[in-house]
Amino acid sequence: MYDFIRGKLVEKTPTHAVIDCQGVGYHLNISLHTYSRLPSEGECRLFVHQIVREDAISLFGFMDQDERTLFRYLITVQGVGANTARMILGAMSPPVIVSAIHRGASGEFQAVKGIGAKTAQKIILELKDKLGKEAGQGQIPVISDNTPGREALSALIQLGFPRNQAEKAVQLVLKQGGNAVSLEDLIKSALKIM
Repeated sequence: MYDFIRGKLVEKTPTHAVIDCQGVGYHLNISLHTYSRLPSEGECRLFVHQIVREDAISLFGFMDQDERTLFRYLITVQGVGANTARMILGAMSPPVIVSAIHRGASGEFQAVKGIGAKTAQKIILELKDKLGKEAGQGQIPVISDNTPGREALSALIQLGFPRNQAEKAVQLVLKQGGNAVSLEDLIKSALKIM
């Protein structure tokens, strides 16, 4: 599984980008939101989500982890595939999507091509609880880059705990103990909360 790809931007279109990384060209499907933030040329880094199917392996690229996390939440909703999630991210920025989910504004999702009333309601109902209280502040629940928090979250998920529950526990421990908590203590404390 890829976390990110860094290299020279070779091609940029509203639907995909090609990054040359050590002589290998990676084709990444992107949203309009990412497209608008990509440089015209030069070095860039995209966070990656990989989807493996019987007939294809697809890479989706995102400028930041918040957008990727929101993409991952969206594709968990029945009826919302990777391309639909990408269209939603192209039509609305991540903070607007989180706000619309929290407010129950299904009309904003219906404005996206291919999203009907039922799918819009499913998105709101299924993701409102997953995004939790953080959604009211317009933020996506993500543990910051390469910290013991991210490692603890990964460990808890590998142990079989639901991502949402693990994120909340890790965030609570970090809030109480600050960033000085060791990885081992962080995991132990999170397990006690869960």
